[in-house]
Amino acid sequence: MGLDFSGEHLRVVTDRQIALTASVVAIGAFDGVHRGHQDLIRAAITEARESRLPAVVWTFDPPPKVHFGRAARLMPLAEKLSRIAALGPDWVVVAPFTTLYASRSAADFIADLARISPARIHVGADFRFGTRQTGDVALLAQHFPLAEVQTTCCCAGEVISSSRIRALRAVGAHDAAAALLGAPPPWQMLGAALTTTDIRHMADHKDDHDVWN
Repeated sequence: MGLDFSGEHLRVVTDRQIALTASVVAIGAFDGVHRGHQDLIRAAITEARESRLPAVVWTFDPPPKVHFGRAARLMPLAEKLSRIAALGPDWVVVAPFTTLYASRSAADFIADLARISPARIHVGADFRFGTRQTGDVALLAQHFPLAEVQTTCCCAGEVISSSRIRALRAVGAHDAAAALLGAPPPWQMLGAALTTTDIRHMADHKDDHDVWN
């Protein structure tokens, strides 16, 4: 199937269902798809459009902190995908973050990314990957070009993060939490109708990760 890199058709796939000859990629857990996440994803999409390359958002379900029991999920996957879709990428890769996936090495994750041939990766400075978080942004930069990412702060000057939003919700400050989450612009404001194709469940991928090298 031919691809139209206008952002008008979004494909949702697993990390084992995609290979591209070039791309611009935003990577992260993106739990909540808050204003900081939105800025990072928009930067990747803008570069992709300027370079006439597919824009890819690579994320994980559940978010790693949720899998390890260190945090509660801010929103279900369906809502997360809806918020990402409103920003207009061409692809969303949802890597199933299972115990087997968490045990994979940093080199395995780099090999996964190599299959989509990133021309540039947009990622937060604190991103970690691989078993025991052995991979970091410095290692990623040894293999792929990375964009310089600025943190997004609220009007009080504090960095916007999923952890801060959870803390606000925990004390009942729901309006403040909602302000940090923000809202992507409705797709209609972008002048196009969004079509989403989710092919994650079109094949049996039960625990593929246990046979990865």
